[in-house]
Parts: sequence; structure tokens; C-alpha cells
Amino acid sequence: MRPILTEAELSRFLAETFPQVRDDFSVERLTPDGIVLRLKVGERHLRPGGTVSGPTLFGLADVAFYFALMSRIGLEALAVTTNVAMDFLRKPMPDADLLGEARILKIGRHLAAGDVLIRSEGQEEVVARAGLTFSIPPQKPAVAVG
Repeated sequence: MRPILTEAELSRFLAETFPQVRDDFSVERLTPDGIVLRLKVGERHLRPGGTVSGPTLFGLADVAFYFALMSRIGLEALAVTTNVAMDFLRKPMPDADLLGEARILKIGRHLAAGDVLIRSEGQEEVVARAGLTFSIPPQKPAVAVG
């Protein structure tokens, strides 16, 4: 399924709909299967020991898949996560941004499924992998007037 939204439209939606995290994330590029989203790693994302926290990695995976889905179905703010399975594979670099590459595997009428690979910028090794399922709200039927 081809994107129906641009990187600029997704970035604007992020800034307007989620102002609390708009400075954390940026849309890098749309891909044939999804999107690449950047998490700008800061000190608030680090846990003791100097590694990026698990909740931060989870957040990147969740937001990356959300925006991959939005790029294909349109701006549907009420699409929500219904399931996530996440593997933490290696320690991310604490002084590098993280890139989440989301890939949509299937979009159905009510559910979408896919995965996200997370890497530290400049590194080939995957630091975390997530499989996600999202619920897509049903379309409301048009109301006839008259």
C-alpha cells in the first residue's frame, strides 16, 4: 500500500496533535513498507548505567508504527495499540539518536500489524525489535440529509 500522506503532513500532525513529544521525534522518510522515525536522544531518555531506557525504546517503536499506519490510512488520531511484543537485543549508544524503521505487514478493516527495528544512528546492529498490532476505528457511515 502506497503512502497517502507526506513526511511534511505527518510532521505537522505530530506537532499539532502531540505537542508534548513533538521535540522528541522527527519523521526521517517514508519507505515502501512504512516509515523511519528519529528519536532525538537526550539525558531524560537515559537510565542509570548510561543506556537508553526500555520505555524510551518502546515509545519509539509505538510512535513509529503509529505514523507508518497514518501514512497509509490517513490521519486517524484514535488508532490505538492493541498488542506489542518487544525484544531488547543490545545496548543502544547513549550519545546517538535512535532510528525506528517501521514496516507494515498487513492492514485489515479493523487491525493493522507490523514490526519496528530500532538502531542507534550510524550503527547497523539492531538494538531492539518490536512486533505491533493496532486497532483501526471503524469508519462512520455518511449520514443522508433530507
